Amino acid sequence: MVKQRYGRPHGRGSGTFAVAVLAGSLAGTLAVAGCTASRAPGPAADPALAVRNAADALTRAGTAKASTALEMAAGGTRVTIRGEGGYDFRRRAGRLQVVLPKDPAGSSGHRPITELLTPGTLYMKNRGAGVPAGKWVRVDTTALDDGNLVTGGATDPAAAAELLRGVREVTYLGEIELAGVKVGHYRGVADIARAARAASPQLRGALAAAAKGFSDDAVPFDAYLDGEGRLRKVRHQFSFSNRGRTVAVASTTLLYGFGAPVEVTLPDRRDLYDGKIEA
Repeated sequence: MVKQRYGRPHGRGSGTFAVAVLAGSLAGTLAVAGCTASRAPGPAADPALAVRNAADALTRAGTAKASTALEMAAGGTRVTIRGEGGYDFRRRAGRLQVVLPKDPAGSSGHRPITELLTPGTLYMKNRGAGVPAGKWVRVDTTALDDGNLVTGGATDPAAAAELLRGVREVTYLGEIELAGVKVGHYRGVADIARAARAASPQLRGALAAAAKGFSDDAVPFDAYLDGEGRLRKVRHQFSFSNRGRTVAVASTTLLYGFGAPVEVTLPDRRDLYDGKIEA
């Protein structure tokens, strides 16, 4: 059984400056720096169709555990931000614990950030940057230049799958074993604008924002589908400009434990922080 509880509607939050702070934090870091499928996947008659349908297969599956990794590189420095949690693909909601990389001295310097992912909104706790302990920052993902594909330190698992609806070229590379499950490996390029037009209504706004924000709509990917067409792993490669530098980002999402319970409880209005966040 999936437990999902949504709180009452909230007023406008502090998403705009929260984004600026998180982007600045990541830039600063760079500067100092389940169950198995019942059958083997086999080659798809239409690889592009198989990849486009992966998001629908996840919706049918319902829920899954998720691991994420966001690798960023700029100026010869590379950092990785990791997340662990679960996601409900029917309700388009999930919960992740995101861990920022250690500083050059070997100290993490930051408690894990709790992120709640919901349609059009990202909530972050333990955000730091002047946000009081125990308070949540609310971000409108449809107002982000990247639609929260990279800003939050983890790509929303549903957005990662929906992005594949924009596939414009793909090649089936064969079958491999991934965490004990046989999967088909697909490599290609997705188009963010095309994905936004084909996306489910809950994700359309965020992807449309990303289509406007990225200078290049083309996103190379590697996707791994099991015998039921479910996305088990996907790796997207993004690039964008940050403070005059080109930042390369590789976002990897790993899905497993399908059917595992996922509970997402939205914060109460009094637990939201609307004050100033330090730059």
